[in-house]
Amino acid sequence: MGKETSSRQIILTMLKRNQEQTVADLAAELGVTEMAVRRHLQGLEKDGLIQARIERQAMGRPTNKYSLTKAGDECFPRNYGELSLGILQDLEKISGLEVVDQLFEQRRNRLEQQYGPEISGSFAERVAALARIQTENGYMVDYQELEDGSYEFKEYNCPIAKVAKEYPVACKCEHQLFQKLLGTEHVEQKTCIAKGKTSCCTYKLKERS
Repeated sequence: MGKETSSRQIILTMLKRNQEQTVADLAAELGVTEMAVRRHLQGLEKDGLIQARIERQAMGRPTNKYSLTKAGDECFPRNYGELSLGILQDLEKISGLEVVDQLFEQRRNRLEQQYGPEISGSFAERVAALARIQTENGYMVDYQELEDGSYEFKEYNCPIAKVAKEYPVACKCEHQLFQKLLGTEHVEQKTCIAKGKTSCCTYKLKERS
């Protein structure tokens, strides 16, 4: 990957994580001049991947804030495949919602069997392993330990967001999967991409008492 391509991808990733960024924010993260950032932004805007809005300040000049367009958001992994929304809707019409719920529960059981052997050790090691697995599956995970010993676990991309919006059982099964893999009932979802108005799915993970 060339430096030009790498910088463009970093900018897209920053906008995915933070929703909106100024030229100054992007320049500081990339370690380049604001002029260089503007050149990248012009290209991304021309390609229809980002958009700008003007935010007026109480004092000083207005500031441009950049965010992803729908096309820019679609640059990130989606993994619809077997979870095609259309197929699930057809299945619901033919066999009822209960069958769709059973399908997600079966998927949860399959993932538990698949990833269970990879997640072991201390609670911290389990959280790290789960973060790695979810990132490999396109969820763009960040996590950090909090002062109370729990963990804040953030997924900045949801490959099945459209499906989860229509069928909340998808989020319910992910919640249960985390509990099984981490060996704790203390898994609390704080925010959800599928429900809107947030840039990430946030969980609070705490070891079993």
